[in-house]
Amino acid sequence: MVTAPPAPRPTIVSIEGTPMAQPRILIIEDERGLTQSLTWYFNHEGFEVAVADDGKEGLRKAQNALPDVVLLDINLPGLNGLEVCRELRAGERTRDIPIIMITAKTEETDQVVGYSLGADDYVGKPFSNKVLLAKVKALLRRVDGGGEPGDVTETGGVKIDRVRHRVTYRDEVLSLTPTEFRLLECMVRQPGRAFSRKQLMEAAIGDGSVVLERTIDVHIKTLRQKLVKAGGDAELIETVRSIGYRFREGTAE
Repeated sequence: MVTAPPAPRPTIVSIEGTPMAQPRILIIEDERGLTQSLTWYFNHEGFEVAVADDGKEGLRKAQNALPDVVLLDINLPGLNGLEVCRELRAGERTRDIPIIMITAKTEETDQVVGYSLGADDYVGKPFSNKVLLAKVKALLRRVDGGGEPGDVTETGGVKIDRVRHRVTYRDEVLSLTPTEFRLLECMVRQPGRAFSRKQLMEAAIGDGSVVLERTIDVHIKTLRQKLVKAGGDAELIETVRSIGYRFREGTAE
């Protein structure tokens, strides 16, 4: 009996239609059945997959291999997911790696803590693999950018370069997570416009993502702290009572 060859993996292409390098994903999860399922699924979707079943091993693999995205459980042996997230964001080589939390913890407090430590998105178990894949691809698209050369926005001393995925304030580089980058970009591109928390969250993470008022407040607080650390003014991002936030209009350079 002749066995049919396995179906070929799909080739991931860019917007222009040219093949892209195989994206690398690191799954840090101690449920073996789940990691096996996700490994098969993402391999089939054209990803190079690495797996770690405890926090310390996951942190080491992330630091050594520098994956394109990390799927990170919270309840891990050795080093929990929140500590792994904190360490990744503190590392110069790993601080920009997109992180999606995958966990059974779905309470608002847990989500806020994860976002405050630099997680870019959050998926509660059980979840759909298709939904998770969509979130991963959306994060990778945001990291890759998509602007044309010279696509730079500058307002109030904040310069955002989409091509280089780089933000500077008065010539000092700000270390932002992908979500923080998109959030700041949304406001800087339209200074003076008041955005609701829901609008900002959809711009930063995507439509259909978990949207919590406290979550967006945490991101804004972190952005303000980073602006202040760079010698700026926290009130560059203004609070609009009962609505949300806006980037201050007409700020002197």
